[in-house]
Amino acid sequence: MKARYILNSLFSIVLAGQLTLPAQAADSPKKLLVVTTTTGFRHSSIPTAEKILLQLAQTSGEFTVEFVEQPPGHPTTGFPPKLTTDASDADKAAEAKWNAALSAVLQKLSPENLKYYDGVVFASTTGDLPIPDPQGFLDWIKAGHAFIGIHAAADTFHGWPGYIEMLGGEFKHHGPQVRVDCLNQDPENPATAHLPAVWTISQEEIYQFKNYDTTKVHELLILDRHPENGSTGHFPVAWCKPYGNGRVFYTSLGHREDIWDADPAIPDRRNDAAISQAYQQHLLGGIKWALGLKK
Repeated sequence: MKARYILNSLFSIVLAGQLTLPAQAADSPKKLLVVTTTTGFRHSSIPTAEKILLQLAQTSGEFTVEFVEQPPGHPTTGFPPKLTTDASDADKAAEAKWNAALSAVLQKLSPENLKYYDGVVFASTTGDLPIPDPQGFLDWIKAGHAFIGIHAAADTFHGWPGYIEMLGGEFKHHGPQVRVDCLNQDPENPATAHLPAVWTISQEEIYQFKNYDTTKVHELLILDRHPENGSTGHFPVAWCKPYGNGRVFYTSLGHREDIWDADPAIPDRRNDAAISQAYQQHLLGGIKWALGLKK
């Protein structure tokens, strides 16, 4: 009898420990991998984006961020140099070395490494990135993970239909930076719940899209006037969507440093601190929604 009592007590202790494990795991911060590598145009706001995303993670406490950054060797802004047909052997060797370094840092997007993360952020990535397993990357999102695309994430992988379908749209062009009135399409979504019905941004670069279907996304912010000619219409700015069992959040906003950062010392400031703070909450809400931290 005593032996059976001891065994039952041990079983109860083990069972109680097993039952507490999921709760402990659920309380652990989610892990985000933030990618800021580029092979096309490189935005000057990327360092600011990295700083603000880190601050949002630290302030929230609900997720952590780890960065996949550009390897040294290319300009920090603008378009990278292109080799000409008469390029020297030294230039070709330097380009090959840089491409190898880029492939190396992007190994973090391999399926083997992604199993340690809950989501990926593409923050103004551009061009064709040499990720190790493109289909494996999409399958990972479909399996129940988060993808957050910011600004030029839509100007990435133009030749990859699977990526464009996952994201929900593809960058077509943009005009001069303008003042816009963004219409809030969902006052209950965490990415837009804090915004008024009409959110005015003093100056920003506004994208136009192709391969975009309103029936395949849940729109969050739109314009009802063309940002360049003022004609009436329907122009998406931010949206979210399911992707298999995963969640995708995309916002085309984020070109300017002063929309990211409320620091009054930012040169040529056109957006006031309130706009920057609202944008940060827009991002934070979208990240939390994509990670399943907010319904």
